[in-house]
Amino acid sequence: MNRFFSFCVLFIFSVSVFTQELRCEVVVNSDLVNQTNQQVFSTLQKSIQEFMNSQVWTSQKWNSEERINCSLILNLTRYSDNNFEGTLQVQSQRPIYASNYNSPILNFQDIDISFSYQEFQPLFYNSNKYDSNLISILSFYAYMIIGLDSDTFKLQGGQLFYSYAQKISNLAQQSKNDGWISTGNRKNRYWLVDSILSNAFKEFRTTNYQYHRKGLDLMTSDQFTAKTNIANSLSNLSELNKRRPNSFLIQLFFDAKSQEIVNIFSDGIKIELDATKQLLRRVAPFFNNKWKEIKS
Repeated sequence: MNRFFSFCVLFIFSVSVFTQELRCEVVVNSDLVNQTNQQVFSTLQKSIQEFMNSQVWTSQKWNSEERINCSLILNLTRYSDNNFEGTLQVQSQRPIYASNYNSPILNFQDIDISFSYQEFQPLFYNSNKYDSNLISILSFYAYMIIGLDSDTFKLQGGQLFYSYAQKISNLAQQSKNDGWISTGNRKNRYWLVDSILSNAFKEFRTTNYQYHRKGLDLMTSDQFTAKTNIANSLSNLSELNKRRPNSFLIQLFFDAKSQEIVNIFSDGIKIELDATKQLLRRVAPFFNNKWKEIKS
């Protein structure tokens, strides 16, 4: 009996230690590819989903309910001789304390997707070398998702995971594939992790923490304070915009948050928003149609 009890304790402990971090849904869309045999796309979708969800990405303890909800939508535009091209939509969400609401954290389209994949090819992540563009892309976004999520719970909480993503980016530069290099597209994987780790964009990470931990997580207990803190958190982006107007990270933030911000400030308890709306129009003019929807 004692041995059985010990086994159960060990099993439960192992589950809490080694539970995977991501709960990732994957869609491979091949509508734009002229290919009669669709099996390879189904196999690719299954392989990517298993890779993202079965890999243990960190050494931290994660409970099953703490896994991060995310999705990858791969829209293929070309397929020939095991070579794939397309775009990748990367999205992630974060639960809000004491509610059933999930807040969007990342909504990013990567337009520099190209890789080779042979049907039923196993996907294995090796942190110390570049194996393939597909593995590097998937691993990179796994760590970016975990890093961004961690930043919303603790100030600078994602630092370690961003460093892992940057290591992947650095190793992948040897491939010369689009997305990993500093030239060309200024909104690629290279610039994404480089900007987040740069002190020049520190307000982006400060905003992510204050907006969620000091704002949204208080919405069920003190809505007025929560909304006030959210409005104050956005002022950090004004400082960033003064130094780096129309920066990649500012657009990244509002690509995920614009509709949520409209909903937050339009419903429930009202706060003074004149200054906040002016700030939004100045910092994120590409969403001016959204800001007009805010009912204050």
